[in-house]
Amino acid sequence: MLKAAIGTALVAVFTGPACLLLALGVLMNPAAQAQCLPSSPVVNGTPTTLTATTSDGRSVTLDEAQLTRAATIISVGAGTRGVGRDGIVIALMAALTESSLHLLSNTTAYPGSANYPHDGNGSDHDSLGLFQMRPSTGWGSVGNLMDAEYNAEAFYGGPTGPNRGSPRGLLDLTDWKALPKGAAAQAVEVSAFPDRYAAYQPVAETILDALATTTSSGSCGAEGSSAAGAPGAPAVPLASGFAGALISAAQVQIGKPYVWGGGTYTGPSGRGSDGRGPGFDCSGLVLYAAFQATGGKLRLPHYSGAQMTFGRSVAWEDKQPGDLIFFIEPGASAPHHVAIYVGDGKILQAPRTGQNVRFGTTSEFAGQTMRVRRLTS
Repeated sequence: MLKAAIGTALVAVFTGPACLLLALGVLMNPAAQAQCLPSSPVVNGTPTTLTATTSDGRSVTLDEAQLTRAATIISVGAGTRGVGRDGIVIALMAALTESSLHLLSNTTAYPGSANYPHDGNGSDHDSLGLFQMRPSTGWGSVGNLMDAEYNAEAFYGGPTGPNRGSPRGLLDLTDWKALPKGAAAQAVEVSAFPDRYAAYQPVAETILDALATTTSSGSCGAEGSSAAGAPGAPAVPLASGFAGALISAAQVQIGKPYVWGGGTYTGPSGRGSDGRGPGFDCSGLVLYAAFQATGGKLRLPHYSGAQMTFGRSVAWEDKQPGDLIFFIEPGASAPHHVAIYVGDGKILQAPRTGQNVRFGTTSEFAGQTMRVRRLTS
C-alpha cells in the first residue's frame, strides 16, 4: 500500500486514519516543517479572552474570535520557513494595528465581500481582511483577502507566498530582521501612518506567549517537553518528528467551521447550515492534512470508517501524540468521529455542526468505544 507507493528511500512515513498523516511532509511541505524551524511557535489552543497593554499604556482586551485569527497567523508563520518568532510578532503587530485582528469585509468598495465569512465591515479605501490589503494594488482577489490563511501567507510572502514578491511580503525584504519590528510591519503595509505599529509589540508578544509554545532552536520539538498554555489552552507535551508535523498541519485550520462532508485535499469546502462555511468535517480535516503534509502523496478516503483501515492498532495506554482516535457509539460497528491525539488527554478535531475546528478532550466522548491507530511506514 503506502509502503509500496513511497518506497524504502523515504523513512518515517506514516499512514493512517482520521486526523492527519505525515512524516514525508516534514521534507516536502513548509507547513509540515513547523517543528523543525528555529524558534518556531506551536499553537496550543485559544483562550476565550486575553488582556494586554500597549507600549503607550493602553489596555487591549481580545475575545476568542480575535484570538482565533491570531492563532491562524501564528500557525501559518510557524509553517513558513524563515519567519520564526520575530516574524510572527511583526505580523501580529500589523494585524492588530490594521484590523484589531478582525477579518473585515468592505461593502462600499466590494459589496460581495459580505458574502464571505467575516468579523465586521471596514471602509478604508478598498482594503480587506486582517491586514487591510487592497485587491487594486495586487494583494489578491476579494475571495483571497476574505480568507484568513491567505492573508497571513501574503503578509509573510517569500518564495512560497502567493504573490511571489509583488507586492512584497515580509520575507521579500532582505533587511527585515535588522529593522525595528514596527518599521518592518510598515515596510510591508506601506501605511500613511507609519508610527502606529510599534505600540502593539508588547500586545503581540503577549498573544504569542499565551497561545503558543516556542521550540528551542534546532530541536525540531524535543519529545516529552511540556507546552505551557494560557487559561483555556491545553497544556500538552510537544511532539517531535512525524507527530509534530502532523499536528502542525491541522492547527492551521483551527477556527474553520464544521461542515458535514466538508474538506478536500486542498482546503475547506461546502457551507455550514448556518452559512458560515466553507469548512471541514472530521475525516475531511484528516484527509486535507495528510495530503498537505505529504506534498500531495497521500490521498485518504473521506470517511472515518475507511480511514480506520490505515496504520496499526495501538493499545489505549500506549497512545502517543500524533495517533488517530476513532470514536464508536454503543452498539455501532463503525466510527462516527475521528480526531488527532495531541497528548495529555487532548485532541484536535472538527467536532460537529455549529462548532469550529478546535482542541478538545477525549472525555467529551465518555461512554463510547475509542480505538487508537498509529500510522506506520
